[in-house]
Amino acid sequence: MTAHRPGEDLKQALRRSGSFAGTLRAVLWSFFGVRKGADYDKDVSQLNPLHVIVAGVLVAVLFVVGLLLLVNWVVGSGVAGT
Repeated sequence: MTAHRPGEDLKQALRRSGSFAGTLRAVLWSFFGVRKGADYDKDVSQLNPLHVIVAGVLVAVLFVVGLLLLVNWVVGSGVAGT
């Protein structure tokens, strides 16, 4: 049995060479909430966790900004006010 050093799994995960575009696609699917089990397993084995964090924060910020713009547009158009 080999000795397991703490943090070794994370170091191996950070060396993964998954593309940022693939990571962004996986994050967008997760925001939508629909993902096949086989695709999820493939993502977990190939994606770089750092890319997943950056893409998740980026998509979340874009989502919030999009909602703010939509609300400002609706309120400014007079449809929501009486």
